[in-house]
Amino acid sequence: MGVRRHLAGRGEEYATRLAKEIKARYGLSSLVCNPEDYEFNILDTLPSSTLAIFILATYGEGEPTDNATNLLDFFNTPNPSFSLGSSSLQKLNYLIFGLGNSTYEHFCATSRLLDSRLQNLQAKRIGPVGEGDDDGSLEEDYLAWKDRIWISLEKELGWVEGDAAAVPDFEVRELSLELTKETGIHHENGNEKIYLGELSKQALLSTRGIHDAKNPFIAPILKTRELFQAGDRNCVSMEFDIAGSGMKYQTGDHAGIWPLNPDREVERFLRVLNLEKKRDQAIDIISLDPALAKVPTPSPTTYGSVLRYYLDISQLASRQAIHSFARFAPSEKARAVLERLGTDKDAYHSEVAEKGLKLAEVLLVAAGDSLTAAPDTVKYTPWDIPFAHILSCVPRLQPRFYSISSSSRLYPDSIHVTVVVSKSKPSPAGNTIYGLGSNYLLNLKQAITEPGFGLSLANNFNNNNNDTAAPIYTISGPRNKYHHEDKIYSLPLHTRPSKFRLPKSTRIPLIMIGPGTGIAPFRAFIQERIFLARRLKASKGAHALKDWAPIHLFYGCRRSDHDFLYKDEWDAYAAELDGKFKMHVAFSREPGEGRRYVQDLLVEEGGVVVDALVERKGYLYICGDAKHMAREVEAVLESIIGKSMGGGPIEGARELKVLKERKRVLLDVWS
Repeated sequence: MGVRRHLAGRGEEYATRLAKEIKARYGLSSLVCNPEDYEFNILDTLPSSTLAIFILATYGEGEPTDNATNLLDFFNTPNPSFSLGSSSLQKLNYLIFGLGNSTYEHFCATSRLLDSRLQNLQAKRIGPVGEGDDDGSLEEDYLAWKDRIWISLEKELGWVEGDAAAVPDFEVRELSLELTKETGIHHENGNEKIYLGELSKQALLSTRGIHDAKNPFIAPILKTRELFQAGDRNCVSMEFDIAGSGMKYQTGDHAGIWPLNPDREVERFLRVLNLEKKRDQAIDIISLDPALAKVPTPSPTTYGSVLRYYLDISQLASRQAIHSFARFAPSEKARAVLERLGTDKDAYHSEVAEKGLKLAEVLLVAAGDSLTAAPDTVKYTPWDIPFAHILSCVPRLQPRFYSISSSSRLYPDSIHVTVVVSKSKPSPAGNTIYGLGSNYLLNLKQAITEPGFGLSLANNFNNNNNDTAAPIYTISGPRNKYHHEDKIYSLPLHTRPSKFRLPKSTRIPLIMIGPGTGIAPFRAFIQERIFLARRLKASKGAHALKDWAPIHLFYGCRRSDHDFLYKDEWDAYAAELDGKFKMHVAFSREPGEGRRYVQDLLVEEGGVVVDALVERKGYLYICGDAKHMAREVEAVLESIIGKSMGGGPIEGARELKVLKERKRVLLDVWS
């Protein structure tokens, strides 16, 4: 598995929130743009009284998000050409906030690079550069930066804060429509279908189209199984059928899987908002300022569909959202609680973040209602919160990305993923936090492979201890479109390109380092070589692989009999590759043995690494945990490489950096 947090989605969320707050404070409208939809050569036409704010995410080895590639390419040219013939941006006022993860070497590289280029072009930054760390508290970093820029805006641009009234971003109209048996709607202009969880118009109308992030393919699940042989953890292997979809992928790419919110969280939110009896009410959502606030969901839809499929109500409640809900509190006591949690950073950290509370749970706590009772067994204190405010404060549900663990040449009509199921506690006193995407896949695996698996809402609610009850999802999807006969289920899926690629030549040695689910893309890499080996042997005979370079895979897990992923496949791969492939395995909790990790294997096999990477100009890949494993692996590599050069870790670090720049050392890591 290679889950990568979708920082681009958070960047869009922050951009929209900042634009709304500027309007509320200063009465000034903003245009929120996707970088891929903007022509940056016209920045020289902006008047000196305006402000450009860049909010950019960085992932991987300093890579921009897909939608910011054109922006970086434009500013990376030595002498960018602007529309008025100028070679500078002297009139441009700007601010920058970068999103990244400090476990990566190139933290916030995209925003830092853009800031440097704008400075070189004589643009004027009128406030501090902000940097949000996804490994720490991204939200707190954003809030701290935001609070610092107001003084700069007022001083440099002369903006004056006024008593601007809080203007809603959206209007939510309840429609007087008749729900038909086909779950369409009827109104005065004829029959029209309503979005009940569909992610695109093509999905709603069942029409064909290109499948991408804007129109995911509803991919049937071909096969699924549990990969852990023992213990209380789960790791799901799942294969999706993409035959006939027109979808293509390359070995090393990522799969974007679109989850939904679990039943319990949807029901809790509906009841807190006093909407449980209006869950199927058809609504139309209209933006009152289209340049500023894009409608975050398809429309028309229903209250229940918005909370189940479109908004991320399962994420940790943000401090800013909590504070914004205070004015709708049902009592002075509840209002005081939300104001304290929304303004006191320490109180928020200890009472919300360390307990892993979601937004509906914070509202329950503030009103004095039970957190542990099943939602359908208690009467919650109703909150009279306009649904338009929910749409403004709760971000859109985003896809979860996983490294594809199959070869596009060996399996052109299917996509495989390998996903460890996430379950953790932020603190000993906190709730259990269930990963939204991985537990969704676990539900699907259980429904397919376990007879009698209970998927009803009642089964979920009847367990009164919601901290230990794993989430249950409505996996049949909108209009039962995700469920077919004979336990065949589907889910929305699209692919995202990656720079994690094999060299074309089979004469180049490969070193692959991937403990745990970091093994996912390397399974795909080995399958890719299997495809080539079969084709070569068919044309040149049994000894066709004699000139192939060696392939070394360094893998680690806890125990050989518990969590050795795809244990039944590797010997067969090695045999088919005529011994060119060798697997090195470390067990950290094997009975009767000391703890060993991939770092230890690399030290032991330092000669193999030097021969492949340094002497024979090979490629090295690292996939897995960025915070600990990747850093420690790089430290070992620096020592090994430095020693081979007659130096030490400093010389090794310098050489490793060169190899990364030459794309011979590649990382696909996450935190």
